[in-house]
Amino acid sequence: MGVPDSSKTAAPPASALQKCLDAHPLPTDSPHSSDFHNLALQIAHNLRYQHQWSGVRLHTVEPSDKSRPLPRPMLSGVPPNRLYVHPDEQIELLQIQKDEGKTGMPDLEPHREWVLPSHLREKWTLRRFGEAFDAIERSPADTEGELLFDSQQPEGGEGNSKWRENLPKRLLLGTLDDDSTVVYYIVHDGIVKPRQN
Repeated sequence: MGVPDSSKTAAPPASALQKCLDAHPLPTDSPHSSDFHNLALQIAHNLRYQHQWSGVRLHTVEPSDKSRPLPRPMLSGVPPNRLYVHPDEQIELLQIQKDEGKTGMPDLEPHREWVLPSHLREKWTLRRFGEAFDAIERSPADTEGELLFDSQQPEGGEGNSKWRENLPKRLLLGTLDDDSTVVYYIVHDGIVKPRQN
């Protein structure tokens, strides 16, 4: 019995993540490294296919000044459910429910959220977080950046409420580990009142 000829063995098909990376190569004029670009794409793929986000977009320039690159590529998208409710908004919504003879929290339309891709081995400082917050608007626009996935359901998401506009900026820190696990943390640019449970 002979050894199979490896020159005739077909390569396995590319993974869904590899297809995403191939479909969105780093532009030649990009100020960002390919590592940060690919990290952002991997986090975007996780948001879309593991967490069912819609409207996932890759952002490389500051929203307020398109001539200035972001400190690193960032993402925005619409989660299937609202990620954050300010404690005062929660109290207001519960009071409205009570006045209407209902109980519990009402269903809330999600907000478009910023996502800052990172790797577990990175060392974050207040300065680095400050640079990221300084480069973004309070809420990401749903028309800026590169739409990454064509087959997405409609984005939805509600407009900015008084709660979103009057609070410190926020983003989701998407942290990738070497085993491809991604965890997400809500990070605010400043002090925010703790939630009531």
